[in-house]
Amino acid sequence: MSRARQRPQHVEPPETEPSDPSGLMDLLAVAAVLVEADGRIDMWSPQAEDLFGYSREEAVGRYAAPLLLHPEHRDAAIRLFAEVMATGRSWAGAFPIRRKDGSTRMVEFRNMRLTDNVGDHYALGLATDRTTLRQVERDVALSTRLVTQAPIGLAVLDTDLRYLVVNPALAAMHGTDEADHIGRRFQEILPAAPFRAAAAAMRKVLDTGVPVVDNQVIGRTPADPDHEHAWTASIYRLEDHRGHVLGIAMVVVDVTDRYQAALRADRAQQRLRLIAEGSSRIGTTLEVERTARELADVVVPGLADMVAVDLLDSVLQTGRTDPGEGPPLFRALAVKTAYPTDAARAIVPPGRLTTYHADHPAAHCIRTRTPQLLTHIGGGEHARIAADAEGADLLARAGVHSDMAIPLIARNEVIGVMGLARARTPQPFDEDDLALACELASTAALSIDNAVLHQHIRKSAETLQRSLLPQLPPCHPGLEIAARYLPAQAISQVGGDWYDVLPLDGDRTALTVGDVMGSGIDAATTMGRLRTATSTLAQLELDPSQVLTHLDKITNSLDPYIATCLYALYDPHRTRLHVACAGHLPPVLIRSRRAPELLDLPTGTPLGVGGLPFDTTTLSFEPGDQLVLYTDGLIETREHAIDQRLDALLRLLAQPCNTVEETCDRLLQRLQHSAGHDDIALLIARAQPVIR
Repeated sequence: MSRARQRPQHVEPPETEPSDPSGLMDLLAVAAVLVEADGRIDMWSPQAEDLFGYSREEAVGRYAAPLLLHPEHRDAAIRLFAEVMATGRSWAGAFPIRRKDGSTRMVEFRNMRLTDNVGDHYALGLATDRTTLRQVERDVALSTRLVTQAPIGLAVLDTDLRYLVVNPALAAMHGTDEADHIGRRFQEILPAAPFRAAAAAMRKVLDTGVPVVDNQVIGRTPADPDHEHAWTASIYRLEDHRGHVLGIAMVVVDVTDRYQAALRADRAQQRLRLIAEGSSRIGTTLEVERTARELADVVVPGLADMVAVDLLDSVLQTGRTDPGEGPPLFRALAVKTAYPTDAARAIVPPGRLTTYHADHPAAHCIRTRTPQLLTHIGGGEHARIAADAEGADLLARAGVHSDMAIPLIARNEVIGVMGLARARTPQPFDEDDLALACELASTAALSIDNAVLHQHIRKSAETLQRSLLPQLPPCHPGLEIAARYLPAQAISQVGGDWYDVLPLDGDRTALTVGDVMGSGIDAATTMGRLRTATSTLAQLELDPSQVLTHLDKITNSLDPYIATCLYALYDPHRTRLHVACAGHLPPVLIRSRRAPELLDLPTGTPLGVGGLPFDTTTLSFEPGDQLVLYTDGLIETREHAIDQRLDALLRLLAQPCNTVEETCDRLLQRLQHSAGHDDIALLIARAQPVIR
């Protein structure tokens, strides 16, 4: 295809009037072209190869106008070039350029006259694709966090990194006059440590010829010695048409706004991560102390160097926030520091009770229900945030310089306080940190309050549960009996497990164990009603299957509760055991000098399902034989199959024990620690000869 056919139907005319300089050119791959006074290209940067399509070898030494321009645009370009060379005034604008492949591209130019140390003039052209530039400008405009267009600093340095040319924008950035730059080395103008890396980058460009684009430098200059600024520098090696290295050209843009915006964005992301982490890590259990530790783990070291979480002791003891007369009494729940420090000794350790003086931030939070931010803590002010004089001295020596106290508010009541401090972290707490701490404290306060409420409810349910369980009679004709009840561990509420031993006429004894599905006071109450009903039915001398049938009807009326139950009736004179099961785990029968075995009983349906019959199984139960009744909390775990746990139970029961009390203790010691997520009811009966 000919070049004429490759050209577009319409070619946009050049812009002959200067336009405002674009602060975004340094964000692009800016091409640098140096043109001699006679119009020949003397220097050609690698970016020029990409922009115009010509390699350095193809461009350097040729006249720029016939190489890069369509015939109809050459006169205008030559006039502009002559004006720049004659007046020294820079020119900025867009011009249609003919690429090597014949296509046309609108290119944004920044042209200026440069004078070397012998007085020869050159035209330095900095160029980039206009379409790309406009697209970047539009993209940048979409975000208020990006920097606005900024003046571009330009400089040419020789091979010793001495300034040859400096434009006013760069001189203003450095805080040094243009004339004072000329002939001085880069590090004479900017001697501070942050600029050494930039000097090293310049030397590398001189040695390798590989340009550096958008190299960020952060430091302070005489223009603004009290504040850090950020710049991006693009560095290119300059060569003549014979390839001799003349020095470097540098394009510098002040991007302080963008740098600061990036810091703010990074801090915002850190805060979002902490909030997300707090949502996932705080309140994983219903344990008060663990929830406080989870809060401490989130805020240290992400937000603070040290933290203390205290709860009103009245909340722990009674569930009420009213501390009564006098200063409030706090119980320390969690303490954490980001690193080992003596300041930790100034913080009340977990489990201890303490009061704080009236001016202490914790007392302020309880009194006013508002957080307190102490941005800067100077000399002598540490006594305000310490519990005592010794603690104030420890905090001062540790370098604590900023402090926050955040009330823990749940159900519109202040239940405690979180105190945070910074020592090694140089930045003081600010309003954003305060808002983040309040957000995390709000999440934790709700979880802690739920845990406290759960703790009180659990204690009430456990008390009710234990009050409903029987006191075993001192003697049972023909039986040695031991029983245990253990509530669930703190991660779960107490449930509805029960056991009972009922003496009946004729020296008979009814043995029963059951489990109401569910937990809490309601389950414990239902358990008490079923136990009472079982005791009443047992006195009617009913067959075990009939007892379960009546219990099924009673349970069905207690909707939505269902329960499992095993009922056994022992007659010591006939040495007969009658057993019926309602969906319960099979009991273990241990006969003298034989291995323990699970009784193969008709399982039956749980109580409350209704409508299905129960069966009674009769077997001999001779002196020395043992019957082990239990609820699922003894053997079920989340990690093991039920068959594995039943096998473990049988192995333990195969080991001889002198008494049934010892057997109970062994089973609980060896099995309960692996479970513990549910209540345990355990009842063991050993047949003995009847003393007449």
